[in-house]
Amino acid sequence: MNARTSEKVAKGIIWGVAVAIIGALISIMGFILIRGLPAINLEFLTQASYDMGRGGGIFPSIVGTIAITLLAVSVALPFGIGTAFYLAEYTKGGIIPRIIRFGAESLAGIPSIVYGLFGFIFFVDILNLGWSILAGGLTVAIMMLPMIIRTSEEAILAVPKIYREASFSLGATKWQTIRCAVTPSAVRGIANGIILSIGRCIAETAAVMLTAGSALRMADSVFSSTRTMAVHFYLLATEGTAMDNAYGTAAILIILIFLINVVANSAVNRFVAKKNKGAK
Repeated sequence: MNARTSEKVAKGIIWGVAVAIIGALISIMGFILIRGLPAINLEFLTQASYDMGRGGGIFPSIVGTIAITLLAVSVALPFGIGTAFYLAEYTKGGIIPRIIRFGAESLAGIPSIVYGLFGFIFFVDILNLGWSILAGGLTVAIMMLPMIIRTSEEAILAVPKIYREASFSLGATKWQTIRCAVTPSAVRGIANGIILSIGRCIAETAAVMLTAGSALRMADSVFSSTRTMAVHFYLLATEGTAMDNAYGTAAILIILIFLINVVANSAVNRFVAKKNKGAK
């Protein structure tokens, strides 16, 4: 087999794998949307659940999902992005950066049920937060950290060194260089990591169920227990008594994650376009 034939075979395999992945994605999304969209209406989105979730809507679960996600993101973003900038810009090797990277990589490989067990023991029991939005949000924030750190660090390292050198040559400080030269160029990669982390947060089940609980009532504070949409779908699907509501909840989850991706990417594209226009 000559080089040209080998290249064609490799391209064919790559395209085949890509088509298979896209086909699997479309099949899963299509199946859930076909089964779930008929169950979605105004009452389903605005009413509370009753009869253990078999009847009514999912409004409290929507609020609980958004509350836990916002809390987790607000905690994870400063630590994650700050750690990424520290590793990429303020260290030149050494034992501490290696320990941090090893810790982040180790956290990324821990199963979600272990995070849930840790959150239950530490946040729910030891800190006496109980099953609550606060305990669930803090647990999910820890789960989000590895992805935010690694993707943000890679995005920062991908910024050409000439940007930094040009900034320093104009008399800018280290912080001014990071803020004005590095961050705008790395924002797309950082945003992609954040979006992926948010998607995992919204779809998380085991860790949230062990820390935030599964209460159907509307949460009135961060110390209240709540049931996220993912937990609601899981419980209904395992019981098998309200599959229409289960598929409707899953469809809302897919639509919510899709909208977050579209809005976030649109915002990043506008930010990058504005910066590029300003640079010209």
